[in-house]
Amino acid sequence: MSTIRLTTAQAIIRFLQNQYVERDGRKNPFFAGCWGIFGHGNIAGIGQALQQNPDFRYFQSRNEQAMVHTAAAYAKVKNRLQTFACTSSIGPGATNMVTAAAGATINRLPVLLLPGDLFARRNVAPVLQQLEMPSSQDISVNDAFKPVSRYWDRINRPEQIIYALPEAMRVLTSQADTGAVTLALPQDVQAEAFDYPEELFARRVWLIPRPRPDITLLQRAVKLIKSSKKPLIIAGGGVIYAEATEALKKFAEQTGIPVAETQAGKGAISYDHPLALGAMGATGTPGAFELARDADLIIGIGTRYSDFTTASKTAFQNPGVKFININIAEFDAFKQAALPLVADALVTLEELGIALQGYRTDEGYQARIAKFNQAWDAIVEKAYNLDHGVPISQSEVIGVINERSRPQDVVVGAAGSLPGDLHKLWRTRDPKGYHLEYGYSCMGYEIAGGLGVKMADPDREVYIMVGDGSYLMLSQEIVTAVQEGIKINIILLNNHGYASIGSLSEALGSGGFGTRYLSRNAATDQLDGQRLPVDFAANARSLGAHVIEASDKASLESAIKEAKKQTQTTVIVIETDREERVPGYSWWDVPIAEISTKESVLEKYAAYEKAIKKERHHL
Repeated sequence: MSTIRLTTAQAIIRFLQNQYVERDGRKNPFFAGCWGIFGHGNIAGIGQALQQNPDFRYFQSRNEQAMVHTAAAYAKVKNRLQTFACTSSIGPGATNMVTAAAGATINRLPVLLLPGDLFARRNVAPVLQQLEMPSSQDISVNDAFKPVSRYWDRINRPEQIIYALPEAMRVLTSQADTGAVTLALPQDVQAEAFDYPEELFARRVWLIPRPRPDITLLQRAVKLIKSSKKPLIIAGGGVIYAEATEALKKFAEQTGIPVAETQAGKGAISYDHPLALGAMGATGTPGAFELARDADLIIGIGTRYSDFTTASKTAFQNPGVKFININIAEFDAFKQAALPLVADALVTLEELGIALQGYRTDEGYQARIAKFNQAWDAIVEKAYNLDHGVPISQSEVIGVINERSRPQDVVVGAAGSLPGDLHKLWRTRDPKGYHLEYGYSCMGYEIAGGLGVKMADPDREVYIMVGDGSYLMLSQEIVTAVQEGIKINIILLNNHGYASIGSLSEALGSGGFGTRYLSRNAATDQLDGQRLPVDFAANARSLGAHVIEASDKASLESAIKEAKKQTQTTVIVIETDREERVPGYSWWDVPIAEISTKESVLEKYAAYEKAIKKERHHL
C-alpha cells in the first residue's frame, strides 16, 4: 500500500479538498474553503496546512461565531450541497463557535468545525486556556460542542482521522442528519506526522440521493387526500433544499390544495399565486390561520413543526384533523402522529401527483383561498404605504426594499421583530429571495449570514435587515466584507433597543422592562434616563463601509437607489418607530407570571389561562 507522510492537519486539508457531492447528475466540491482565526492552538497545525495548500482558499473572520454563521448561510443558499470548514484556536476561540454551531444543527445546515484542543500528551498541562476538571483529565471546553453537534470526535492520534473524516462526511452530506460536525484537534496531534494511505486522498463523490416513499404508505396518503375536503399544505425549508418548488406549484395547481409557508419555507411558492396563503403559524396571515384552524388534513412538506409553525399547538383545531408528513428525516416525518412519507420532497410530490389524477378540491374552497390571497395583498399594500412620517414605520422600510429590489435579490434577517414582519409582509418572488435564520433566531447572524449569502450567489443583491440590538452584538464582519471586496447592503434600523422583546414584555403586562437603550437615571437608579447617544453611521463608517443616512420614505428610496450603484458594502441607517407594529393573528405560548404585584400582569395571566386551553395533543 502506497503511503504519503503528512502532518495530521495537512492530511485533513488534503482530504477535504477531494470531497465532492453529486445530485441529479451535477457534481461540485463540497468545501468552498476554510474560515479561520489563528491562535496557539491551530496556527502551527491547520494554519500551516492551509498555507501549504493555497488552492483550498482561506478566509479571515473577525469573530469565530460569525464565521460559522457565514458558512451556514452559504450552505443554505447552496441547498446544503456545499459548505465551509471553520477552524479556531483552543479556549475562547473554540467556544465562540458553540452558539453558531447550535444554529447550524437546529437549522439542519452542514458546517465542519475544527477547533484546536489541549495537548494529547498532557505533560505540559495545564496549558493556557485549559479548563481543569478534578474528576477527569479527558474533558476540555470542546466537550461543550457535543450537544450541538451531529457528530463529535476528538483526534488523539494522527491515524484516527483515517476513520473520523469519512464519518464526518457521512453526516455532513446526510440530508436527514446534517448539521454541525466537530473534530476537536489537540494542538500537538495537529503537527504530528504519519504515513497515511494515499487512498485516503483519492477524489470521492458523495451521492445525494432522492429516496422514494414506501408504496404502501404512499397509497394510504392518496386515500387520505382523496377523502379530505379542506386540505392544507405547509411548506417548510425541505421544499427548497430539495429544489421542489416547481413540483409543489404543479401539485397545488393540479389538486387545488392551498399552500402556507414556514419561515424556512417562504419562497416555496410565489406570493401572488392564487393558492398561496402566505405565512403559517404564530407570525402568520389571517387566511393561513383560518384554513389551518378548520383543515381536516395537513400535508407537511419538509417542516419540523416548530412552535411558531403550530402556534404552540393551537393552529389545528378541527377535531378530526389528520397529518401527512413528507420529510427526508424520519424524526420529523413522524411528528403530529402523522402518516410518514420518509422520502425526497420532489419525487414524492411527483408520485402523489400521478396517483391523484382527477382529484381536486371544490370550487368554493378554491374561491375562499383566492379571496384570502387578495385580501392579504391589500393589507400588505397598506402596510407598505402607511405614510407614517418620521420616524418611519418598519413596515414601510420593508415595502421600500421589496419594491426597489429585483425578484432574484435576497432579504436577510434573523432576530427581533423583523422575522415576524418579514414573514407576513415580504413579497417573495424567488425560492432564494427570503433568507431568515429563525430556527435559532440568533442575534448577530444577520451581517455574517448576509456575507455567506452573497458569497454563495454573487449575482444577487443582498439586503440585510438588522435592528440596532443585533448590530451591536456582531457588526464586525463588515470589515471582512471590505477585506474580501464583497458588496452587501445593510439596512440598520435604529429603534433604540430591543423592540421585539419590548413588545412581548408589554403583551405580558411587564411594560417593556429592560428593553430600551436608556442611560442609568441618578434620580431613580433605573435604566429610564436619556437615550444612549450611539452614532451608528460613524461606527459603520469606521469599519470601512459606505454609509447613507435616511429619515423618511423618500430619503430611504433615494438611499436604496444610491446603494445599488455602489460596488462596496453599504450601510443605510434609519430610525424607526418601535411603537408602530404589524398586528398578529395567531398565538404563541410565552408563560406569564402567576403571581405579581402588578395588576397588568395578573390581567394578562387570566387571559393566558384561557388561551393555553386551546393547545392540542395530536396523537
